[in-house]
Amino acid sequence: MKLSKNFGLISDLYSAFVIATLPTVRAIFRRPGLVFRPTEVSRVFMAAVWAAFAAPTDEGARPTKLGLIGPNATGTVMDIGAGLGHSIDYFDQSSVKAYIALEPNALMHGPLRARAAAAGFSEADGSFLVLPYGVEDTAQICAGLAAAGLRVDTMLSIMTLCSIPDPQRSLTALVHEVLVPGGQLLFYEHVRSPRRDVAWWQSFWTPIWKRTFDGCCLDRPTHLWIAEMEDAGGNMWSEQRLWGKEGEPEEHLFWHQVGRFVKHS
Repeated sequence: MKLSKNFGLISDLYSAFVIATLPTVRAIFRRPGLVFRPTEVSRVFMAAVWAAFAAPTDEGARPTKLGLIGPNATGTVMDIGAGLGHSIDYFDQSSVKAYIALEPNALMHGPLRARAAAAGFSEADGSFLVLPYGVEDTAQICAGLAAAGLRVDTMLSIMTLCSIPDPQRSLTALVHEVLVPGGQLLFYEHVRSPRRDVAWWQSFWTPIWKRTFDGCCLDRPTHLWIAEMEDAGGNMWSEQRLWGKEGEPEEHLFWHQVGRFVKHS
């Protein structure tokens, strides 16, 4: 693996600090108590970073998202780690009846609501719901869905599972408790590379990367965890399809996998 590939992340780290340091310092100045709440500081930092990086990141994944989301997302869609709501732009509006945004970072809720409203999803008519929880908060998510009278037909995860706590347990519980029988999980995630040299560098950078980007890990084999997911009857899925991002080089530290998995009915 070329050294230039290994150290390309340094420019991203530098850009993140340039973009987000001042907004984070301002937030701490306004609310000095934040210095004792590192999780909130991390979310302030990440909100500033994502405001700058979300659009170009979305554009780079556009062909993949068009093939994954548009033809497959149906019924009531829960967007895990919805961020600023870019997934909405890929919906077939005739197929998606309601949109649930699972997003624990409240600083992203304003732009998220604006994008949802522009696409015709409304909290007033029950076609839009924001749940301010993480994937691990299964009980709160279930309670919020029950209160809204919603059931999840499609679970969508775009560049999110890299950062959730205890990902295998959390995602398994969410799929088991929230996704309807016969429902589908759609995902586009960067994962651990099958190449040993690339995977080594992913693990090398992860301790630094995750502290900068709100827990994001470069070396999780998320796609394999999903494929091996089980419920009481054995394997969780009746259908599994995995594919890669077209044109992506093998040496990429952000190696992506795309999947459509259908839960047993």
